[in-house]
Amino acid sequence: MPDLELSVTICSWNTTQDLRDCLSSLEAAQAEARFEVIVVDNNSEDGSPDMVEQSFPWVRLFRMTSNLGFTGGHNFAIERREAPHVFLLNSDATVHPGAIRRLLDYIAANPQAGIIGPKVLNPDGSLQLSCRRFPNPIAALFRNTVLGRLFPKNKFTREYLMLDWTHDGPREVDWVSGCAFLARAEVIEKIGAFDPEYFMYCEDVDWCFRTWKAGFKVMYVPDAVVTHAIGRSTDKAPNRMIGRFHRSMFRFYKKNMVPEISAPLRPFALAGAAVMLGIRAGLFITQNKLDKIKRNRQK
Repeated sequence: MPDLELSVTICSWNTTQDLRDCLSSLEAAQAEARFEVIVVDNNSEDGSPDMVEQSFPWVRLFRMTSNLGFTGGHNFAIERREAPHVFLLNSDATVHPGAIRRLLDYIAANPQAGIIGPKVLNPDGSLQLSCRRFPNPIAALFRNTVLGRLFPKNKFTREYLMLDWTHDGPREVDWVSGCAFLARAEVIEKIGAFDPEYFMYCEDVDWCFRTWKAGFKVMYVPDAVVTHAIGRSTDKAPNRMIGRFHRSMFRFYKKNMVPEISAPLRPFALAGAAVMLGIRAGLFITQNKLDKIKRNRQK
């Protein structure tokens, strides 16, 4: 359809009820804009694709025979879209009334805006910190670690999470969460979509980094609102996801941060990042295993 304004792409894996809620919210928003919805199902085993086919026949559904990951699923949809701009949306997210229209109006009025993220709320209505500054190894040492618990108000975590700001007005940000953001057609044409080397995690940080490098801005626009329940798919395999997250973070450092360091220091920076992220991942996995043993003993 040549008159479509937007393609909404959703990558789904075993989240039947969340996906139903997500698509219902989009169905209720159809009067706001001319958009299509594409669902790429990553070989779910919970009946998700059948639910989509039966309850939402207007959705374009692609059934994968293997798990393409978050990156692969969205890239598959983006390549097959019929509208210029793309709104990436998690299957465990729902759009509030007016959100799609506000994002489209903002991108039309601001030609330098390449990626736009809405305000994201937790299911209880509290603010989800969906826009952040680019990560760095020092912030990683404090983020969700023993150091972070010892020094909860440390400046490194606060700066990374942008806790020095009320999130109540539009502004330029380093990156926005891939759970929900709109990407301008010109950005996709110029730099492509997600880097396929990321299976999941950090692909949104990387895309925003490349968007800034290409001369576009990444914007946070709180007038558009989305509710997101974090981790409904990834919680099904926590230790595997921890490994994937830290491998993706290392790729981001190696690809985007290390080249900006003076050449003689790059090998040391790369080695330091690898050791730090490896230790961090190991600690998280060990803690998960200890927690599992504790739960089993309490049964």
